[in-house]
Amino acid sequence: MPIAVGAAAPDFVLKDQNQKEVKLSDFAGKKNVVLVFYPLDWSPVCTNEHACFVNDMKDFQKLDAEVLGVSVDSVWSHKAYAEKMGIQYSLLADFHPRGAMADKFGLYLAEKGITGRAIVIISKAGKVAWVKNYDIPSLPDLKEVAAALAQVK
Repeated sequence: MPIAVGAAAPDFVLKDQNQKEVKLSDFAGKKNVVLVFYPLDWSPVCTNEHACFVNDMKDFQKLDAEVLGVSVDSVWSHKAYAEKMGIQYSLLADFHPRGAMADKFGLYLAEKGITGRAIVIISKAGKVAWVKNYDIPSLPDLKEVAAALAQVK
């Protein structure tokens, strides 16, 4: 089961594609956070999903949000993927122990060894404000995500 709306978001520290440590609690009181959980770099649906985020990034910035991608891929895979896709936001490597961060959010699919496709919005107060789980082959509707984000106080 995914984490419940209203729950305190579990803190984490993961490295992004530039080897920089990203800590959820660093955004507390400053920005809402949009966690984009996705199965794997380079897969077709994930590539389309990230292309949409790249194209709509200004909308998320206007809503005072930090977008963070999360998958079980390595820092090196994320680096190559971000460069190829033109991704400027952080892609976090939930690589070792595999899926440990996603598991805290109830979104690690241990039987498949990957992160499920889901979006979690965390408010500046550190609470889960919105969660949506998607079928792995489904592309999230970013207009729906932006609308949910606009409702976060």
